[in-house]
Amino acid sequence: MANTKDIEKKEVVADNAAVAKKTRPAIKKAEVPETEAVLAVPSAEEVSVAIAGEGLDAAGRKKSDKYYEAIGRRKTAIARVRLYTRGDKVFLVNDAPFDAYFKGTEFKNIIEAPLVKMNCTDRFRITARVMGGGVVGQAEALRHGITRALVLFNADFKKRLKKSGYLTRDPRMKERKKPGLKKARRAPQWAKR
Repeated sequence: MANTKDIEKKEVVADNAAVAKKTRPAIKKAEVPETEAVLAVPSAEEVSVAIAGEGLDAAGRKKSDKYYEAIGRRKTAIARVRLYTRGDKVFLVNDAPFDAYFKGTEFKNIIEAPLVKMNCTDRFRITARVMGGGVVGQAEALRHGITRALVLFNADFKKRLKKSGYLTRDPRMKERKKPGLKKARRAPQWAKR
């Protein structure tokens, strides 16, 4: 059995909804005469349909692009690496060619070490986003990220890469400064007088 208070509440709610409908202003689409030129701006739905028709996702990448993504770290540097199995075999770091971003053969040797170890230097298209740290830290973070992505690509690579030491995150970082000291451990110079 319904309570009389419940019935009264339902009636009040229904009355409030009816009043709200009456007071709400009617929104009509503006009519534009056909004689005036109108700049048509496509809606988000039309854009997504057009992109889907071209085989691209919302970010503009090909839907068929399969990639393996991993993050590598060293000191304060962080590298997000993507290995693409299809496409032209280029190596981009922060949207710049790899050789232009890292100048010097020692950096090239550090970064390409896991690819050389697994004999797949020309097998992938690699894009990387690197931030923080210095040049050496970024290079070693990139190596760590590439190694992790290779393991995602093929789990059989893990044993050889781990044995080489590329899969282990290097924990060495700068120690924090302590209060009362000049640096992490450097004490103020002692003066006799």
